[in-house]
Amino acid sequence: MTAQKGKDLLIKIDMTGTGDYTTLGGLRAQRIAFNAQTVDVSNIESSGGWRELLGGAGMRQATLSGSGVFLDSDADARARQVFFDGEVPDFQIIIPDFGTITGPFQITSLEYAGQHDAEATYEMALASAGALAWVAA
Repeated sequence: MTAQKGKDLLIKIDMTGTGDYTTLGGLRAQRIAFNAQTVDVSNIESSGGWRELLGGAGMRQATLSGSGVFLDSDADARARQVFFDGEVPDFQIIIPDFGTITGPFQITSLEYAGQHDAEATYEMALASAGALAWVAA
């Protein structure tokens, strides 16, 4: 496997609720993290005193974050509206040579910044809000 370009990791938002995905523009950095809570079922009889975990239990979650240059595109306007309306639309995350993850996310943070002698920037964070589907590349 060869190294991948960071710019090829894309975060897309469903524009209409019908699977019409558009890339969130202006992003310079994106990040996705997957986490799973563990359920400890260790007891006095655990082999050698080692911790035992219950497979398939606990909550799984994904978080997304991104930052970049504010472009005021249609996708950016949709993201702002989603945040202020408290919607939980589907997003699509393209991870090069890994696959595509699709599912509902809530925008949990939306920040804008700018200096008088530089570009306007934005940062956003999202949290999974339901089951995610993964399709291998």
